[in-house]
Amino acid sequence: MTLALGSPSTRSPFAVTIRSMKLSSALAAFATDPHQPIDLARVGLLIARDAYSQMNPRIYLRRIDRLADQLRPRLCGSLAARTAELSTFLFEECGFAGNTEHYYDPRNSYLNKVLDRQVGLPIALSVLAMAVGTRAGLNVVGVGLPAHFIAKAVDGKSEILFDPFNGGQFLDEEACEALVSGITGRPFEATPESLAPTPPGAIVARMLQNLKTAYLADRSYIRAARVTYRLTQLIPDDPTQRRDLGVLLVQAEEHGRAIDHLQHYLEAMPDAEDAKEVQKFLAKALGEVSRWN
Repeated sequence: MTLALGSPSTRSPFAVTIRSMKLSSALAAFATDPHQPIDLARVGLLIARDAYSQMNPRIYLRRIDRLADQLRPRLCGSLAARTAELSTFLFEECGFAGNTEHYYDPRNSYLNKVLDRQVGLPIALSVLAMAVGTRAGLNVVGVGLPAHFIAKAVDGKSEILFDPFNGGQFLDEEACEALVSGITGRPFEATPESLAPTPPGAIVARMLQNLKTAYLADRSYIRAARVTYRLTQLIPDDPTQRRDLGVLLVQAEEHGRAIDHLQHYLEAMPDAEDAKEVQKFLAKALGEVSRWN
């Protein structure tokens, strides 16, 4: 039975945050306000440390700073010229690219592995472009399109949309519509709202959800549970994340840890369509725990 689960020459502008931030506190801050101005590169590396416990985020942040140092002197002229320079630097000279052959490899979502392997998902490459571009003096934000993530350089009222997963190519509204329709098979209308910057907290949620999906596809239940636990910190008012965490812990045979999460869901959503199925998972967890006594 399976539920449908869902060393830089210039001081970093994020230096104070980098020294003091923990992932749990960053997620709690985003839960309160998804627009919190927290460095997404740092958050992405803290997420990666859940999977790579010996990884030192500072080493990778210094690599990002060095990339920005190389780019900074080249950013001149119009917004289009500066954005083109960022794309040329990252996606031609440095060789970062979308991983089209192994799209669902979890490493595509971990920023440390994106930096090491130079391939990643659209959102991870966009976060990299945001981190390098912003540190170099170009305001780059993320734009969460349906089924695809892109980036946007902004200077006053001027904006340039570009696609880090596809070599940093520039996009207009029509190209965005064609891109999304080609992926989803459904019409998409590019509106000012759909092309607006995605709040940092929502970007982190999408990164975590991508990891959750990748681990579920691989039946890596304990890894999926670890990521889902982070989603419960980021979206504490969503009982479905608690449900998913409980189910995943049962599937990972961590029955004792699953009980509170399953009970929380059933108390919060007593009339849910899947309540009976969740009750079966809870009964299994309780039964396994009772055998220990």
